[in-house]
Amino acid sequence: MSSKPSLLQVLKSPRVWLLITLGFSSGLPLLLVGGTLTIWMKNEGLNIKTITAFGLVGLPYSLKFIWAPLMDRFALPFLGRRRGWLLVSQLGLMAAIAAMAFVDPKQSPLTMAGIATLVAFLAASQDVVSDAWRTDILSASERGFGVATFVTGYRLGILAASPLALTFSDSFGWKRTYLIMASLMVVGMVATLLAPEPEGRAPRNLRDAVVNPFVDYFRRQGAVAVLVFLVLYKLGEAFAGPPIVGPFFVELGFTNTEIGWISKVPSLIASIAGGLIGGALMVSLGMRRSLYVFGALQALTNLTYLGLAVVGKNYWVLATAISVDNLCGGMATTAMGAYTMALCNKRFSATQFALLSALSNLGGRFLSSGAGFFIERFGWPAYFCFTVALAAPALVLLAFLRPEAGIAPVEEEPAPIPAPTSAAATPTPAATP
Repeated sequence: MSSKPSLLQVLKSPRVWLLITLGFSSGLPLLLVGGTLTIWMKNEGLNIKTITAFGLVGLPYSLKFIWAPLMDRFALPFLGRRRGWLLVSQLGLMAAIAAMAFVDPKQSPLTMAGIATLVAFLAASQDVVSDAWRTDILSASERGFGVATFVTGYRLGILAASPLALTFSDSFGWKRTYLIMASLMVVGMVATLLAPEPEGRAPRNLRDAVVNPFVDYFRRQGAVAVLVFLVLYKLGEAFAGPPIVGPFFVELGFTNTEIGWISKVPSLIASIAGGLIGGALMVSLGMRRSLYVFGALQALTNLTYLGLAVVGKNYWVLATAISVDNLCGGMATTAMGAYTMALCNKRFSATQFALLSALSNLGGRFLSSGAGFFIERFGWPAYFCFTVALAAPALVLLAFLRPEAGIAPVEEEPAPIPAPTSAAATPTPAATP
């Protein structure tokens, strides 16, 4: 077992930069079918009920565990079991995002919904393999920092898909904007070609790939309770996510460029800081206390949006609300990511991580699609108070979970694999940097 690395050691590792670029590739598509798309729809005059209903196009993110076993079991005839699937999903994303550029969401909402769902499917597939790759190469002591660096890249992807995209939409229009966003998937492709292929055997057959990961998980003590906890933990965050708050900012009178840069640049800085701070604090707080503290802070920060709803259009209040929310959200994301990896048996990392991470978003994905009805009836201030209350059940349940509940059996961990000197180099196991 390697000793706990310092933040400086992690940042010096070539693998860290691969985690950042793979994170960028994962973060880019999310808002292109979420918050950025809803602002495009709001600009076109669609009503809030239709816009929030579009949250269902992200359903593949919550169902990715269904096809994850196939990606765990089968390898494509190039680049290996992990990197081959990564490259195929990234190429598909480039084409599908570009296709969105040629659809008018007001004139052809069903066509847009279909293509956006395809983007979400390909993005979820990319996440299946990317999450498995991280789980395979990070040791237990590296998980907190590894998640933090991946989230850093993820937020950079969100920066490109939101403030940059929204600014481009004001200057160049939505068609050119989405074509530019599609071209940025090249970043992920380069990372995939440079990344080492983790060692590890694939499941022997479909039963080993489809059935055994679930059998392995559900035979653990407290497995079902842990699943319920995962569903509840991010519920409040889902109800105050970009697809909801984006139209809220538009209603307050902010322009697309203002929303992009005033809201998203502070969010980027704050979320990266939150992720790194969360990773550092986890060393002393431990997993359980981190989930408690970061989860409570994540919930309470939704009250900053309540303040914005009361004050109205105000640049400083907007920037403060976004910064505080994303600082605490970054900390909670780091804790949840590390906890999810701890629940995964490395024999079934793709399938189990896909199942657990999908369930953590499932409740919010379904329920938040109907948020527009609540908002129209009760207004934005009452809505944001409601999102804070949604976080309480998860924290109560955590108090009753045993520390070992659902945790994967301890296995001998392989030494981390360094990046090859060139894309064509054959990776070999090496000591932890």
